Amino acid sequence: MTDSSEPQFLSGVIEGFYGPPWTPAERHQLWDWMVRSGLNTYFYGPKDDLHQRAIWRQSYDELGLMEVREAVAGCRQRGLRLIYACSPGLDVTYSDPADMAAIQGRLTQLLDNGVNDFCILLDDIPDAMRPVDLARWGSLAAAQAVWVNQVYSWSRARTQGRFLVCPTPYCARMVAARHGGEGYLEILGQGLHPDIDVFWTGPEIISETLDLDPIARLTEILRRPPLIWDNLFANDYDGRRFFCGPYAGRPLELKQAVRGILLNPNTEFPLNFVPIHSFGAYLAADRAWDSRASFLEGLKAWWPRFATVGAPLSFDDLVTFADCFYLPYQEGPEADALALAIACCLSSPRPPVDPEPLAVRARMLRLKDFCARLVDLKDRGLFHALHRRVWELREELDLIDRWWSHQIDPARVGTPFESDFHRPKTYRGGFVVRVQSFLTPRPDGSMEWTSMNPGPASAV
Repeated sequence: MTDSSEPQFLSGVIEGFYGPPWTPAERHQLWDWMVRSGLNTYFYGPKDDLHQRAIWRQSYDELGLMEVREAVAGCRQRGLRLIYACSPGLDVTYSDPADMAAIQGRLTQLLDNGVNDFCILLDDIPDAMRPVDLARWGSLAAAQAVWVNQVYSWSRARTQGRFLVCPTPYCARMVAARHGGEGYLEILGQGLHPDIDVFWTGPEIISETLDLDPIARLTEILRRPPLIWDNLFANDYDGRRFFCGPYAGRPLELKQAVRGILLNPNTEFPLNFVPIHSFGAYLAADRAWDSRASFLEGLKAWWPRFATVGAPLSFDDLVTFADCFYLPYQEGPEADALALAIACCLSSPRPPVDPEPLAVRARMLRLKDFCARLVDLKDRGLFHALHRRVWELREELDLIDRWWSHQIDPARVGTPFESDFHRPKTYRGGFVVRVQSFLTPRPDGSMEWTSMNPGPASAV
C-alpha cells in the first residue's frame, strides 16, 4: 500500500483558478466524482471570490455563509476534508495588529460554521514589502513566517485541522528569478512551524514533469516534504484551450515523497471528468502506471455524457477529439498523427487525389463533423463548456478543407485561394492577434521580434 492511502496524505481538487467559481450544483457533482476516484480533499480558493483576495478582511454575509455551510455539509456527508483558503498578500501589513485581528475574524466566522482546515495563500503577489515590515524583519520570507505561525498558533487552539501555506515563489523558475528575495525558501522553511504544509507546483507554474531529485532537494530546504499544487490541467491562462488528457509526467514514487497532491483543474467544471478519473487511478496504482490506458478508461466512462438528440457519436471520434485537447505540452497520439498527416499531404508534391491524401482528408472531415454535431448534445452544460474551443477547431479544419478543394480543382490551378467564410478582420482578427504577430516564440522559450508592421492585421 502506498502512502497515498494514509489519512495524512492529501489527495483532491483545488477550486483555485481565475474565472467564475463553480456553482453549488457543480461542487456536489465534483464531490461525487472525487469519492468515486478515491480522493479525500476539496480545497476552496477561487480567485474570483472577492472574499478570497480583494476584500479578504470582510466576513461573509448570510448568503455567502449559506454556501460555506452547504460545502461543509456536502463534504462531511462524503467523508471529504474541506480546506478553506484566504489570500491576504496583496495588501496585508504583517506588522499591523489590525490585519492579524482581521484574519482571525475571518477564520472565526468560518470555524463557527464548520470549517476546520485552512490555507494562507501568499502567491501571485508583488514581492515588495512595506517599509515598516522590512525594517522589522528584513525579508519577506521572515515576515511571512512569523505572521503565518501566529495565525497557525491561534487556529491550533481552536481546531486540529490541517494548516497550509502557499509561498510567494512557488515554483523553481520563480526561485531562480529570486522572486520573494534571496534565500526565500530557506528562510521560510526554517521559520515555519513544522506541521504547516507548504505548496509547490514544480519546476514551472504548469509543470510537464515532477521529478524525484528536485523534490528531495526541496524537502531539505523546506525541512518538510512539499504539498503539490498541480496545475497540469489548469487552463485559466489560455481561453482557447482546455485539457482532458491523463494524469502524466509524475512517477508513482512521487506519492511517497510529498505530503499530498491537489489538482487545480480546468475552469469549466464539466471538462474535468477524465482528469479526475485518471488522477484517482494514478493514486490507486502501486507498481505500474499506464497514463494512456487511464485516459481511455476515463474517456469511456465520460462517453455517455456525449449522448445527442440524434444518432450516437462514435467513441473513436471522441478519442481523436479529446486528443486535440490533451495536455499543455502535447497533443494525444491520434490528434498528433492527424496533424502530421495533414501537414505531410498538403506539402507533398503528390496529387492530393492519391489514396493516402484522400484517407487523411476523410479523417480530418470526420473530426470536423464530430465538432459540428456537438451542438446536439443533451448535456447542455457540457456543450456550453466546449463550444468556443470546438468552434475554433471546426473553423480551422473547414479552412484547410476549402484550401484542399481549391488545390485539386483544375479550373482554379494557379489562382489565389480565398474563403468566403474566412474573411479579413472577422477571421483570425482583432487586436490580440495583431500584437501576437510581433513576437514569435522559439522552442527554447526565447522570443524573436518578427514584425514592424503597424498596419491592420491580415486575415490569414
